[in-house]
Amino acid sequence: MANTQDFNGKWALVTGASAGIGAALARELAGHGAKLILTARRNDRLQALAAELTAMGTEVRIVVADLNDPAASEQIFAATEGAGLTVDILINNAGLGQFGSFAQSNIEQELSQVRVNCEAVVRLTRLFVPRMVERRRGWVLVLASTASFQPVPYITTYAATKAFDRFFALGLAAEVARFGVKVTALCPGPTDSEFFDVARAGALKGRGMQPAPDVARLAVAALARGQRTIVPYFGGKFTAFLVRFLPVGLITHFVEKAARPA
Repeated sequence: MANTQDFNGKWALVTGASAGIGAALARELAGHGAKLILTARRNDRLQALAAELTAMGTEVRIVVADLNDPAASEQIFAATEGAGLTVDILINNAGLGQFGSFAQSNIEQELSQVRVNCEAVVRLTRLFVPRMVERRRGWVLVLASTASFQPVPYITTYAATKAFDRFFALGLAAEVARFGVKVTALCPGPTDSEFFDVARAGALKGRGMQPAPDVARLAVAALARGQRTIVPYFGGKFTAFLVRFLPVGLITHFVEKAARPA
């Protein structure tokens, strides 16, 4: 039976590795013996994390790239597989959101969500998965969200991109399972990270946010065993179960009232 020992000595590429869940996933994979390729926009943070992991005995490479740029995926591929590194573990973690009325939102931030949360995931996965299929070995983690289970007013675009991510992961998982490639959709709920600050969603922050290391630990274990969806906390599991039985219109009605900006 597959377990996290299978990650030992394998190269893992983690996007959005400079903070939050991405950094936690990098640390968790390093703890299981993986070698790390860290990529994000902020070089200083990548360097700091790389120094931390190197001190633990982990082999680390850095690729500074902005996934808002369609050319970034090819840049990352060229610096890894193209340079002779066999990437067996692809962690599609990079993402962003935006809170507020869509009619008054920053359109560039809305479009950036589509580019980073969806387009970059497709581009990177399309580049790396064929090599995994050829080798009959590989793991892909796609960061979705509990927001992927229903529309969420005031983070409308974000929730829609995460629904895309979850369905993309599930469809791909069914395609590549026979080739020994495992794909997991990670669906965290509110997590203690920079997401709420970047998304200007401080109003949605509340008590009981899950620590990023806990999310990473559960995600990596689920990826190792080939679990196709992981919702890493009870409240999210309950929500994902409940929305199967409630009308979407009813859910969005109450969410809109609860989340409406002051």
